[in-house]
Formats: sequence, structure tokens, C-alpha cells
Amino acid sequence: MAKKVSFAFHAEGIVVPIANILPLKQVRPVMRHSDKYQQVLSSVREVGIIEPLIVFPQDGRSDCYFLLDGHIRLEVLREIGETHARCLVATDDETYTYNRRVNRMSPIQEHNMILKATKYGVSEERIAKVLRVDVGTIRQKRDLLNGVCKEAAEILKNKHVSLGVFSLLRKLKPMRQIEVAELLVATGNFSAPYAKALLAATPPDMLIDPNKHKVVEGLTPEQVTKMEKEMETLQRDLTLIEETHGNQVLNLVLARGYVAKLLGNSRVARYLGQHHADIYRELEAVAENSSLDK
Repeated sequence: MAKKVSFAFHAEGIVVPIANILPLKQVRPVMRHSDKYQQVLSSVREVGIIEPLIVFPQDGRSDCYFLLDGHIRLEVLREIGETHARCLVATDDETYTYNRRVNRMSPIQEHNMILKATKYGVSEERIAKVLRVDVGTIRQKRDLLNGVCKEAAEILKNKHVSLGVFSLLRKLKPMRQIEVAELLVATGNFSAPYAKALLAATPPDMLIDPNKHKVVEGLTPEQVTKMEKEMETLQRDLTLIEETHGNQVLNLVLARGYVAKLLGNSRVARYLGQHHADIYRELEAVAENSSLDK
């Protein structure tokens, strides 16, 4: 039977007087001048608190709380004169930063959020004001996927891709966009310089405008040709790895399980420890390594 997973918070949020919330750290004066603080301040002024504060009852009392997460938000609420704050009550006194456990939005997710907001009548100017950015930035994110095929966008939708990558993808035909997106994911490199290198190594017949194929700043035609060959080799190697990676990892996990079971035999462990201490240490390290099946 599956083990029950307990909730990290009470199901219902509460409204707590700010005077009854005890921060576990102070917001330094220099933080008030940071972009992050000003962005939160602008957002709270425009639309209020979106993400509730995280609190935990102080010494079992129901009216006073420790603040586990949301110190900047609390400081902003004080600055604008609010007296109460919406909070979630944690079921455990964990003092780690909750935001470290939150997955930040990727550029494509931001693009979808902006499209949805404008669809419901929120102006681009107001979005820019809430996020404290230039309207041009909002429009750039709004048009992010113009000229990018849906298959490539799907591959990159949860990845933190540099914005410059999308402008380079628009220069490629759909099939090449998909290939480049897969290469970005396979290498874990989502930077614009790497995408630019892939663009330079793209055959002319896979470009939207073949006449601009060789116009790559800082590269000679010979370097571009060499890069094309190297990229073709890299793609073949990546395809080969993809085909065999799953089976290899499965074999490694099974082998590790066998070694762990073997070392679980006290007689075997004792013998290896006495006569082959170096081998025993290596096998023990293999058995304790849990990174293969994560």
C-alpha cells in the first residue's frame, strides 16, 4: 500500500495582522534599492499579493506566527501601509527558502501567460508596469514564437532558453528548427552563441533565406564548412547515444542492485574487507551511488 503523503500546508489560507508576524531575518536596506524589491513593490501596488506569505504558529499560539518565506513581500506590505496579509500556514517549522523548490517560468511559459492575460483584456502597458519592465520587453515576449514551428516550441516549452535563440530559430525551416531544438536539449546548452553555431552549420537548403547562409560574423567560409561537418558528426553521435542510453542505464541500475545485495551478505562483505579492501571500497561506493536511477 502506498504511503500517504502529508500536506505541507493547511488547506485554507488565513489573514493575519502584520504586527503578529515575526520575520526570521531582516531585509537589508540595500535590498530596498534592488530590481527584485522594486518589481515586487510595483506588482503589489497594481494587483496585490499573488503569492501568500508562508507562516508557522509561534510556540503553539494561534495568533502569532514565524515568517518562513515572503520577507520582501512583508516589507513591501509594511511600506505601502497594509495592516493585514494573506498567509498559508505550514504544517512543519521548515526554515528553508520555499522559492528554491519552485520551478521558475520558462520564456515560452511567460509568452503563454502574456497571451492569456491580453486575451482577457489586460493591456501590455499594465503587464509591463506590474513586472516593472519596458513595454517593448512584453511585446518581444508576446511575439516570441512568431516563425517558430509548434513542434520546436513544444520541445523547448519548459526549458530556460535564451531569448536570442528564438530569433535564430526563425531563420531555419521547420525540420531544422526541430533538429536544433533537440540538440539544445540533448546538450543542455540553451545559449544564443551555441544556437548561432548551429545556424552557421546549417545547410543552405534548410534555411529560410539561403542567401544569408554564409553571413556569420567572425567566421570564414572554411570555418563554416568545417563546423557543418563537425555538427553532422555530433548529430550522428547524439542519435546513437539516444538509441542505447536507456538500455545502458537499465543495465547499470540492475548491476548496482546486484552489488548492493552481494555486499548485504555479511560473509562476503567481511571477506572482501579483509582480503580485498580496495575492491570492497569501490563496490561499496557503487552500491551507495543513487544518481543512476534518479
